Amino acid sequence: MSLVQVPQIISPEEKIPVQEPPYVVTTPCDPWPRPYYLENGLRRVAPYHFTYNTYCKERWRGRELLEIFSSEFRDRPLEYYVKRGAVVVNGKQVPTTQYIVNNGDIISHTLHRHEPPVTALPISVLHEDDDMIVINKPAGVPVHPAGRYNYNSVIEIMRAERGHGWNPLPCNRLDRLTSGVMFIGKHPKAAEKLSLQISGRTVRKEYIARVKGKFSDGEVVCDMPILQISPKLGLNRVRANGKPARTVFKRLAYYPPTPNNTPPKKTPEYAKLAESRPWLEMEGYSIVRCLPVTGRTHQLRVHLQFLGHPIGNDPIYCNQRVWGSTLGANDADATQDTDEDIITRLSRMGKTDVADAVAYHDELVDDYNKRKAEKMSGELCDVCQTPLYTDPGEQELSLWLHSLRYEDAGGSWSYVSPLPAWALPPDGVSGPTVVGSMEDLVEAVKGENPEIA
Repeated sequence: MSLVQVPQIISPEEKIPVQEPPYVVTTPCDPWPRPYYLENGLRRVAPYHFTYNTYCKERWRGRELLEIFSSEFRDRPLEYYVKRGAVVVNGKQVPTTQYIVNNGDIISHTLHRHEPPVTALPISVLHEDDDMIVINKPAGVPVHPAGRYNYNSVIEIMRAERGHGWNPLPCNRLDRLTSGVMFIGKHPKAAEKLSLQISGRTVRKEYIARVKGKFSDGEVVCDMPILQISPKLGLNRVRANGKPARTVFKRLAYYPPTPNNTPPKKTPEYAKLAESRPWLEMEGYSIVRCLPVTGRTHQLRVHLQFLGHPIGNDPIYCNQRVWGSTLGANDADATQDTDEDIITRLSRMGKTDVADAVAYHDELVDDYNKRKAEKMSGELCDVCQTPLYTDPGEQELSLWLHSLRYEDAGGSWSYVSPLPAWALPPDGVSGPTVVGSMEDLVEAVKGENPEIA
Protein backbone atom coordinates (compact mmCIF):
# COMPACT_ATOMS: atom_id res chain seq x y z
CA MET A 1 0.00 0.00 0.00
CA SER A 2 1.48 3.31 -1.12
CA LEU A 3 1.51 6.52 0.87
CA VAL A 4 0.27 9.81 -0.58
CA GLN A 5 0.58 13.32 0.78
CA VAL A 6 -2.67 14.70 2.14
CA PRO A 7 -3.26 18.50 1.85
CA GLN A 8 -3.16 20.22 5.18
CA ILE A 9 -6.59 21.15 6.51
CA ILE A 10 -6.90 24.69 7.84
CA SER A 11 -8.52 24.78 11.23
CA PRO A 12 -11.48 27.13 11.79
CA GLU A 13 -9.28 29.37 13.88
CA GLU A 14 -6.82 29.78 10.99
CA LYS A 15 -9.33 30.55 8.23
CA ILE A 16 -8.89 33.81 6.34
CA PRO A 17 -11.54 36.21 7.57
CA VAL A 18 -14.26 37.20 5.09
CA GLN A 19 -13.68 40.68 3.76
CA GLU A 20 -16.54 43.13 3.81
CA PRO A 21 -17.58 44.20 0.30
CA PRO A 22 -16.87 47.81 -0.64
CA TYR A 23 -19.60 50.35 0.09
CA VAL A 24 -20.25 50.65 -3.63
CA VAL A 25 -20.50 47.49 -5.66
CA THR A 26 -21.67 46.81 -9.19
CA THR A 27 -25.28 46.10 -8.35
CA PRO A 28 -27.67 44.31 -10.70
CA CYS A 29 -28.27 47.13 -13.18
CA ASP A 30 -31.13 45.33 -14.87
CA PRO A 31 -33.92 44.56 -12.36
CA TRP A 32 -36.58 42.28 -13.78
CA PRO A 33 -39.50 42.70 -13.85
CA ARG A 34 -39.16 46.44 -14.26
CA PRO A 35 -40.28 48.33 -11.13
CA TYR A 36 -43.25 50.06 -12.85
CA TYR A 37 -46.50 51.04 -11.22
CA LEU A 38 -49.40 53.19 -12.46
CA GLU A 39 -50.84 55.99 -10.36
CA ASN A 40 -52.94 59.08 -11.12
CA GLY A 41 -52.64 58.62 -14.86
CA LEU A 42 -48.84 58.34 -14.72
CA ARG A 43 -46.41 55.49 -15.26
CA ARG A 44 -43.98 55.58 -12.37
CA VAL A 45 -40.75 53.75 -11.64
CA ALA A 46 -40.03 52.87 -8.04
CA PRO A 47 -36.60 54.26 -7.02
CA TYR A 48 -33.81 51.73 -7.47
CA HIS A 49 -30.04 51.46 -7.13
CA PHE A 50 -28.09 51.70 -10.37
CA THR A 51 -24.37 51.45 -11.08
CA TYR A 52 -22.74 53.39 -13.90
CA ASN A 53 -19.44 51.96 -15.20
CA THR A 54 -17.29 54.28 -17.30
CA TYR A 55 -13.82 53.85 -18.76
CA CYS A 56 -11.42 56.76 -18.27
CA LYS A 57 -11.79 59.18 -21.16
CA GLU A 58 -8.72 60.82 -22.64
CA ARG A 59 -9.67 64.23 -21.29
CA TRP A 60 -9.89 62.78 -17.76
CA ARG A 61 -6.31 61.52 -17.60
CA GLY A 62 -4.26 63.19 -14.90
CA ARG A 63 -7.27 64.92 -13.33
CA GLU A 64 -8.63 64.50 -9.82
CA LEU A 65 -11.67 62.28 -9.44
CA LEU A 66 -13.77 64.92 -7.67
CA GLU A 67 -12.90 67.51 -10.31
CA ILE A 68 -14.22 65.20 -13.03
CA PHE A 69 -17.52 64.67 -11.23
CA SER A 70 -17.91 68.39 -10.52
CA SER A 71 -17.54 69.31 -14.19
CA GLU A 72 -19.16 66.40 -16.03
CA PHE A 73 -21.57 64.62 -13.67
CA ARG A 74 -24.01 67.09 -12.20
CA ASP A 75 -26.80 64.75 -11.17
CA ARG A 76 -25.97 65.26 -7.48
CA PRO A 77 -24.12 67.92 -5.45
CA LEU A 78 -20.45 67.29 -4.74
CA GLU A 79 -21.19 66.57 -1.07
CA TYR A 80 -23.06 63.46 -2.20
CA TYR A 81 -19.92 61.92 -3.71
CA VAL A 82 -17.66 62.99 -0.84
CA LYS A 83 -19.80 61.97 2.13
CA ARG A 84 -21.24 58.73 0.80
CA GLY A 85 -18.11 57.46 -0.89
CA ALA A 86 -20.30 56.40 -3.78
CA VAL A 87 -17.48 56.18 -6.34
CA VAL A 88 -14.95 53.38 -6.80
CA VAL A 89 -12.12 52.89 -9.27
CA ASN A 90 -11.32 49.47 -10.70
CA GLY A 91 -13.71 47.88 -8.20
CA LYS A 92 -12.02 49.33 -5.11
CA GLN A 93 -12.72 52.34 -2.98
CA VAL A 94 -10.18 55.11 -3.37
CA PRO A 95 -8.64 56.60 -0.23
CA THR A 96 -9.47 60.14 -1.28
CA THR A 97 -11.56 61.97 -3.86
CA GLN A 98 -8.30 63.68 -4.92
CA TYR A 99 -7.32 60.40 -6.59
CA ILE A 100 -5.64 61.04 -9.97
CA VAL A 101 -7.42 59.17 -12.75
CA ASN A 102 -5.20 57.16 -15.08
CA ASN A 103 -5.59 55.65 -18.51
CA GLY A 104 -7.43 52.32 -18.31
CA ASP A 105 -9.23 53.07 -15.05
CA ILE A 106 -12.85 51.96 -14.75
CA ILE A 107 -14.88 54.41 -12.67
CA SER A 108 -18.00 52.97 -11.07
CA HIS A 109 -20.66 55.04 -9.43
CA THR A 110 -23.73 53.66 -7.69
CA LEU A 111 -26.66 55.91 -6.92
CA HIS A 112 -30.27 55.65 -5.84
CA ARG A 113 -32.03 56.53 -9.07
CA HIS A 114 -35.27 58.53 -9.25
CA GLU A 115 -36.95 58.66 -12.67
CA PRO A 116 -39.59 61.24 -13.61
CA PRO A 117 -43.06 59.80 -14.25
CA VAL A 118 -44.49 59.71 -17.78
CA THR A 119 -48.01 59.28 -19.10
CA ALA A 120 -49.67 55.96 -18.39
CA LEU A 121 -51.16 55.85 -21.91
CA PRO A 122 -50.15 52.62 -23.67
CA ILE A 123 -47.82 52.40 -26.67
CA SER A 124 -50.41 51.31 -29.24
CA VAL A 125 -49.47 49.19 -32.28
CA LEU A 126 -50.60 50.41 -35.71
CA HIS A 127 -49.00 47.56 -37.68
CA GLU A 128 -46.75 44.58 -37.01
CA ASP A 129 -45.07 42.00 -39.23
CA ASP A 130 -41.96 39.80 -39.08
CA ASP A 131 -39.63 42.75 -39.68
CA MET A 132 -41.02 45.74 -37.83
CA ILE A 133 -43.61 47.26 -35.53
CA VAL A 134 -45.30 50.58 -36.29
CA ILE A 135 -46.35 52.27 -33.05
CA ASN A 136 -48.23 55.38 -31.97
CA LYS A 137 -45.84 56.88 -29.42
CA PRO A 138 -47.51 58.70 -26.51
CA ALA A 139 -46.38 62.27 -25.85
CA GLY A 140 -43.91 62.87 -23.04
CA VAL A 141 -42.11 59.52 -23.30
CA PRO A 142 -38.49 59.60 -24.55
CA VAL A 143 -37.52 57.03 -27.17
CA HIS A 144 -34.14 56.07 -25.67
CA PRO A 145 -32.89 56.06 -22.08
CA ALA A 146 -31.28 59.46 -21.54
CA GLY A 147 -30.68 61.87 -18.69
CA ARG A 148 -33.10 61.22 -15.85
CA TYR A 149 -35.08 58.71 -17.93
CA ASN A 150 -34.12 55.04 -18.15
CA TYR A 151 -36.93 52.50 -17.78
CA ASN A 152 -39.51 55.21 -18.56
CA SER A 153 -38.57 55.16 -22.26
CA VAL A 154 -40.20 53.62 -25.33
CA ILE A 155 -37.44 51.04 -25.70
CA GLU A 156 -37.62 49.82 -22.11
CA ILE A 157 -41.41 49.90 -21.86
CA MET A 158 -41.69 47.74 -24.99
CA ARG A 159 -38.96 45.42 -23.71
CA ALA A 160 -40.87 45.01 -20.45
CA GLU A 161 -44.00 44.07 -22.42
CA ARG A 162 -42.33 41.64 -24.84
CA GLY A 163 -39.59 39.97 -22.84
CA HIS A 164 -36.20 40.69 -21.35
CA GLY A 165 -34.24 39.40 -24.35
CA TRP A 166 -36.17 41.40 -26.93
CA ASN A 167 -34.16 44.24 -28.47
CA PRO A 168 -36.23 47.01 -30.13
CA LEU A 169 -34.44 49.02 -32.84
CA PRO A 170 -36.00 52.48 -33.48
CA CYS A 171 -35.75 53.56 -37.12
CA ASN A 172 -36.91 57.18 -36.83
CA ARG A 173 -36.64 59.80 -34.11
CA LEU A 174 -39.30 61.73 -32.23
CA ASP A 175 -38.65 64.23 -29.46
CA ARG A 176 -39.84 63.28 -26.00
CA LEU A 177 -42.81 65.66 -26.05
CA THR A 178 -43.92 64.71 -29.59
CA SER A 179 -46.40 61.90 -30.17
CA GLY A 180 -47.22 59.78 -33.19
CA VAL A 181 -45.91 57.29 -35.75
CA MET A 182 -42.65 55.50 -35.03
CA PHE A 183 -41.00 52.46 -36.61
CA ILE A 184 -39.37 49.80 -34.45
CA GLY A 185 -37.22 47.23 -36.23
CA LYS A 186 -37.30 43.66 -34.99
CA HIS A 187 -33.87 42.80 -36.36
CA PRO A 188 -30.88 44.86 -37.57
CA LYS A 189 -31.37 44.19 -41.29
CA ALA A 190 -34.95 45.50 -41.30
CA ALA A 191 -34.02 48.51 -39.16
CA GLU A 192 -31.12 49.44 -41.44
CA LYS A 193 -33.24 49.15 -44.59
CA LEU A 194 -35.99 51.43 -43.30
CA SER A 195 -33.55 53.91 -41.75
CA LEU A 196 -31.77 54.28 -45.11
CA GLN A 197 -35.08 54.77 -46.87
CA ILE A 198 -36.09 57.53 -44.46
CA SER A 199 -32.73 59.29 -44.69
CA GLY A 200 -32.88 59.07 -48.50
CA ARG A 201 -35.99 61.30 -48.56
CA THR A 202 -38.14 58.80 -50.43
CA VAL A 203 -40.44 58.67 -47.41
CA ARG A 204 -43.04 61.42 -46.94
CA LYS A 205 -43.91 62.55 -43.42
CA GLU A 206 -46.88 64.57 -42.21
CA TYR A 207 -47.32 66.16 -38.80
CA ILE A 208 -50.26 67.89 -37.16
CA ALA A 209 -49.77 70.96 -34.95
CA ARG A 210 -52.06 73.14 -32.88
CA VAL A 211 -50.91 76.75 -33.23
CA LYS A 212 -51.88 80.19 -31.96
CA GLY A 213 -54.27 82.31 -34.01
CA LYS A 214 -55.84 81.85 -37.44
CA PHE A 215 -53.34 80.34 -39.86
CA SER A 216 -53.31 81.55 -43.48
CA ASP A 217 -55.45 79.94 -46.18
CA GLY A 218 -54.01 77.59 -48.79
CA GLU A 219 -50.61 75.92 -48.92
CA VAL A 220 -47.86 77.96 -47.22
CA VAL A 221 -44.24 77.08 -48.10
CA CYS A 222 -41.59 78.27 -45.63
CA ASP A 223 -38.04 78.19 -47.05
CA MET A 224 -36.27 80.00 -44.23
CA PRO A 225 -32.87 78.53 -43.22
CA ILE A 226 -32.39 77.38 -39.63
CA LEU A 227 -29.32 77.88 -37.43
CA GLN A 228 -28.58 76.29 -34.07
CA ILE A 229 -27.64 79.27 -31.90
CA SER A 230 -27.00 77.25 -28.72
CA PRO A 231 -25.96 73.58 -28.90
CA LYS A 232 -26.03 73.40 -25.10
CA LEU A 233 -29.68 74.49 -24.92
CA GLY A 234 -30.69 72.88 -28.21
CA LEU A 235 -31.99 76.26 -29.35
CA ASN A 236 -32.60 77.07 -33.01
CA ARG A 237 -33.66 80.21 -34.94
CA VAL A 238 -34.34 81.29 -38.49
CA ARG A 239 -31.08 82.79 -39.78
CA ALA A 240 -29.79 83.66 -43.26
CA ASN A 241 -26.55 81.75 -42.53
CA GLY A 242 -28.37 78.66 -41.29
CA LYS A 243 -28.92 75.34 -43.02
CA PRO A 244 -31.51 75.17 -45.83
CA ALA A 245 -34.94 74.13 -44.57
CA ARG A 246 -38.31 73.76 -46.26
CA THR A 247 -41.76 73.02 -44.84
CA VAL A 248 -45.21 73.01 -46.41
CA PHE A 249 -48.12 74.02 -44.15
CA LYS A 250 -51.88 73.94 -44.68
CA ARG A 251 -54.63 74.83 -42.23
CA LEU A 252 -56.94 71.93 -41.44
CA ALA A 253 -59.28 73.85 -39.13
CA TYR A 254 -59.63 77.09 -37.19
CA TYR A 255 -61.49 77.29 -33.89
CA PRO A 256 -62.31 80.81 -32.67
CA PRO A 257 -62.39 81.55 -28.94
CA THR A 258 -65.08 79.71 -27.01
CA PRO A 259 -65.52 78.92 -23.32
CA ASN A 260 -63.77 75.62 -24.11
CA ASN A 261 -60.52 77.05 -25.45
CA THR A 262 -59.97 80.32 -23.59
CA PRO A 263 -57.93 80.47 -20.39
CA PRO A 264 -59.94 79.69 -17.26
CA LYS A 265 -60.80 82.69 -15.11
CA LYS A 266 -59.33 81.29 -11.96
CA THR A 267 -59.22 84.55 -10.02
CA PRO A 268 -60.82 88.01 -9.99
CA GLU A 269 -57.37 89.37 -10.86
CA TYR A 270 -57.45 87.52 -14.19
CA ALA A 271 -60.90 88.85 -15.03
CA LYS A 272 -59.70 92.40 -14.30
CA LEU A 273 -56.64 91.89 -16.52
CA ALA A 274 -58.80 90.53 -19.35
CA GLU A 275 -60.91 93.69 -19.28
CA SER A 276 -57.84 95.77 -20.08
CA ARG A 277 -56.59 93.28 -22.66
CA PRO A 278 -59.64 92.13 -24.63
CA TRP A 279 -57.44 90.48 -27.27
CA LEU A 280 -56.65 87.76 -24.72
CA GLU A 281 -60.12 86.39 -25.36
CA MET A 282 -60.14 86.83 -29.14
CA GLU A 283 -57.34 84.68 -30.51
CA GLY A 284 -58.51 81.11 -31.00
CA TYR A 285 -56.29 78.44 -32.51
CA SER A 286 -55.66 76.52 -35.74
CA ILE A 287 -54.95 72.88 -36.49
CA VAL A 288 -52.23 72.87 -39.15
CA ARG A 289 -50.91 70.11 -41.41
CA CYS A 290 -47.12 70.09 -41.79
CA LEU A 291 -44.97 68.44 -44.48
CA PRO A 292 -41.25 68.75 -43.64
CA VAL A 293 -39.27 68.45 -46.88
CA THR A 294 -35.98 68.73 -44.98
CA GLY A 295 -35.27 67.44 -41.49
CA ARG A 296 -33.63 70.12 -39.37
CA THR A 297 -33.82 69.98 -35.59
CA HIS A 298 -37.02 71.68 -34.34
CA GLN A 299 -37.80 72.62 -37.95
CA LEU A 300 -41.58 72.67 -37.62
CA ARG A 301 -41.50 74.52 -34.31
CA VAL A 302 -39.07 77.15 -35.60
CA HIS A 303 -40.87 77.72 -38.92
CA LEU A 304 -44.25 78.03 -37.22
CA GLN A 305 -42.79 80.52 -34.76
CA PHE A 306 -41.29 82.57 -37.58
CA LEU A 307 -44.65 82.65 -39.38
CA GLY A 308 -46.26 84.14 -36.27
CA HIS A 309 -48.17 80.98 -35.28
CA PRO A 310 -46.07 79.07 -32.72
CA ILE A 311 -47.32 75.81 -31.27
CA GLY A 312 -49.60 76.93 -28.46
CA ASN A 313 -47.98 75.01 -25.61
CA ASP A 314 -44.37 75.01 -26.83
CA PRO A 315 -42.23 75.61 -23.72
CA ILE A 316 -39.39 77.13 -25.76
CA TYR A 317 -40.72 78.75 -28.93
CA CYS A 318 -44.00 80.06 -27.46
CA ASN A 319 -42.56 81.61 -24.34
CA GLN A 320 -42.98 85.36 -23.96
CA ARG A 321 -40.40 85.60 -21.19
CA VAL A 322 -37.81 84.29 -23.64
CA TRP A 323 -38.90 85.81 -26.97
CA GLY A 324 -40.81 88.93 -25.95
CA SER A 325 -44.28 90.05 -26.96
CA THR A 326 -43.85 89.10 -30.65
CA LEU A 327 -42.73 85.56 -29.76
CA GLY A 328 -39.93 85.73 -32.34
CA ALA A 329 -42.15 86.22 -35.40
CA ASN A 330 -40.50 87.56 -38.59
CA ASP A 331 -37.19 88.25 -36.83
CA ALA A 332 -34.76 86.62 -39.29
CA ASP A 333 -32.04 89.22 -38.69
CA ALA A 334 -32.40 89.36 -34.87
CA THR A 335 -33.34 93.03 -34.85
CA GLN A 336 -35.99 92.49 -32.17
CA ASP A 337 -33.90 90.27 -29.89
CA THR A 338 -30.28 89.22 -30.29
CA ASP A 339 -29.24 85.59 -30.02
CA GLU A 340 -27.37 86.41 -26.82
CA ASP A 341 -30.51 87.91 -25.26
CA ILE A 342 -32.57 84.84 -26.11
CA ILE A 343 -29.92 82.42 -24.83
CA THR A 344 -29.54 84.36 -21.57
CA ARG A 345 -33.28 84.40 -20.91
CA LEU A 346 -33.72 80.72 -21.70
CA SER A 347 -30.72 79.79 -19.55
CA ARG A 348 -32.44 81.37 -16.55
CA MET A 349 -35.40 79.04 -16.89
CA GLY A 350 -35.03 76.29 -14.31
CA LYS A 351 -36.85 74.18 -11.82
CA THR A 352 -37.68 77.19 -9.70
CA ASP A 353 -38.65 79.27 -12.74
CA VAL A 354 -40.47 76.82 -14.96
CA ALA A 355 -40.18 77.20 -18.75
CA ASP A 356 -43.77 76.95 -19.88
CA ALA A 357 -45.70 78.23 -22.87
CA VAL A 358 -47.23 81.66 -22.32
CA ALA A 359 -50.00 80.94 -24.77
CA TYR A 360 -52.09 83.96 -23.79
CA HIS A 361 -49.37 86.52 -22.94
CA ASP A 362 -50.74 86.57 -19.44
CA GLU A 363 -48.78 86.61 -16.22
CA LEU A 364 -51.58 85.01 -14.24
CA VAL A 365 -52.05 82.12 -16.66
CA ASP A 366 -48.26 81.74 -16.57
CA ASP A 367 -48.33 81.57 -12.79
CA TYR A 368 -51.19 79.07 -12.92
CA ASN A 369 -49.17 76.78 -15.21
CA LYS A 370 -46.08 77.18 -13.03
CA ARG A 371 -47.93 75.95 -9.98
CA LYS A 372 -48.84 72.77 -11.90
CA ALA A 373 -45.32 72.16 -13.23
CA GLU A 374 -42.56 69.86 -12.04
CA LYS A 375 -40.24 71.60 -9.61
CA MET A 376 -38.37 70.94 -6.38
CA SER A 377 -40.81 69.76 -3.72
CA GLY A 378 -38.64 70.68 -0.73
CA GLU A 379 -38.61 67.03 0.40
CA LEU A 380 -35.66 64.62 0.50
CA CYS A 381 -35.44 60.91 -0.29
CA ASP A 382 -35.23 58.83 2.89
CA VAL A 383 -32.62 56.55 1.31
CA CYS A 384 -30.20 58.91 -0.47
CA GLN A 385 -31.25 62.38 0.74
CA THR A 386 -31.67 63.56 -2.85
CA PRO A 387 -34.08 66.50 -3.32
CA LEU A 388 -37.35 65.25 -4.79
CA TYR A 389 -39.43 66.77 -7.60
CA THR A 390 -43.15 67.20 -7.74
CA ASP A 391 -45.08 65.51 -10.55
CA PRO A 392 -44.75 67.15 -13.98
CA GLY A 393 -47.56 69.40 -15.15
CA GLU A 394 -49.66 68.77 -18.24
CA GLN A 395 -47.52 71.15 -20.31
CA GLU A 396 -44.44 69.05 -19.49
CA LEU A 397 -46.04 65.81 -20.66
CA SER A 398 -47.06 66.83 -24.17
CA LEU A 399 -46.45 69.17 -27.07
CA TRP A 400 -49.21 69.94 -29.55
CA LEU A 401 -47.19 68.35 -32.33
CA HIS A 402 -48.07 64.89 -33.62
CA SER A 403 -46.42 62.62 -36.20
CA LEU A 404 -49.56 61.76 -38.16
CA ARG A 405 -48.37 59.83 -41.20
CA TYR A 406 -45.42 58.13 -42.88
CA GLU A 407 -45.71 56.84 -46.43
CA ASP A 408 -43.51 55.68 -49.26
CA ALA A 409 -43.42 58.21 -52.10
CA GLY A 410 -43.89 55.33 -54.55
CA GLY A 411 -47.10 54.29 -52.85
CA SER A 412 -45.96 50.86 -51.64
CA TRP A 413 -46.96 51.50 -48.01
CA SER A 414 -48.56 54.11 -45.75
CA TYR A 415 -49.22 54.26 -42.01
CA VAL A 416 -51.54 56.80 -40.40
CA SER A 417 -52.21 57.36 -36.70
CA PRO A 418 -55.44 58.76 -35.24
CA LEU A 419 -55.70 62.47 -34.54
CA PRO A 420 -54.79 63.27 -30.92
CA ALA A 421 -57.53 64.65 -28.67
CA TRP A 422 -56.15 68.22 -28.83
CA ALA A 423 -56.56 68.23 -32.64
CA LEU A 424 -60.23 67.22 -32.57
CA PRO A 425 -63.04 69.79 -32.57
CA PRO A 426 -63.97 71.20 -29.17
CA ASP A 427 -67.16 69.90 -27.57
CA GLY A 428 -70.21 71.22 -29.35
CA VAL A 429 -68.21 72.49 -32.35
CA SER A 430 -68.12 70.84 -35.79
CA GLY A 431 -64.78 70.24 -37.49
CA PRO A 432 -62.64 67.60 -39.22
CA THR A 433 -61.85 64.38 -37.36
CA VAL A 434 -59.75 62.78 -40.12
CA VAL A 435 -57.15 64.06 -42.56
CA GLY A 436 -57.16 63.44 -46.32
CA SER A 437 -54.25 62.52 -48.60
CA MET A 438 -50.99 64.44 -48.80
CA GLU A 439 -51.28 65.31 -52.48
CA ASP A 440 -52.12 69.00 -51.94
CA LEU A 441 -49.06 69.42 -49.73
CA VAL A 442 -46.78 67.54 -52.13
CA GLU A 443 -48.10 69.46 -55.14
CA ALA A 444 -46.82 72.73 -53.65
CA VAL A 445 -43.15 71.61 -53.81
CA LYS A 446 -42.91 68.67 -56.20
CA GLY A 447 -41.35 70.83 -58.90
CA GLU A 448 -38.30 71.54 -56.76
CA ASN A 449 -38.47 68.33 -54.74
CA PRO A 450 -39.41 65.55 -57.17
CA GLU A 451 -38.08 62.91 -54.80
CA ILE A 452 -41.23 63.17 -52.66
CA ALA A 453 -43.70 63.33 -55.56
